Amino acid sequence: MVESIYPVVSCADLDAARDFYAPLLNLDVVFECGWYTLLRSPISPAIQLAFVTAGHETVPAALGRQAGGVLISVEVPDVDAVHARAVAMGAEVVWTLRDELFGQRHFMVRDPTGLVLDVISPIPVSMAFRREVARWRGATRGRDDNAAGVTLGRRRARR
Repeated sequence: MVESIYPVVSCADLDAARDFYAPLLNLDVVFECGWYTLLRSPISPAIQLAFVTAGHETVPAALGRQAGGVLISVEVPDVDAVHARAVAMGAEVVWTLRDELFGQRHFMVRDPTGLVLDVISPIPVSMAFRREVARWRGATRGRDDNAAGVTLGRRRARR
């Protein structure tokens, strides 16, 4: 049984990563050793995010490069409050705060490692999106709907 899964992001500046994520998402710094930093939610300990110095001698060469091409999504209870903190911090907003038909109010910022952070609060799914999904499901009848990952407000059953 898995108790926690979290990314470890390779980066050039651990302090910048820590100083961005910890205050923005109210995460605690629970471990630092100069080349590795671990952040954790004080409310839910399984929520963790770590950073490792790119090219450090204790890191396999395959992980020595700066991370790229990753979108980190985080769900929060009040996306507007996190957006206000991001703007106050001077973060580079790459996707403006908006409501999406598929049931998200969100914005995206570039973090100090170069990755993009998508900060999300769930909102009701629009009827237009529900109709679009129903049309899509009708067009794909015979395929496993769960494989599409569209649950519209209900979580998939645990296996």
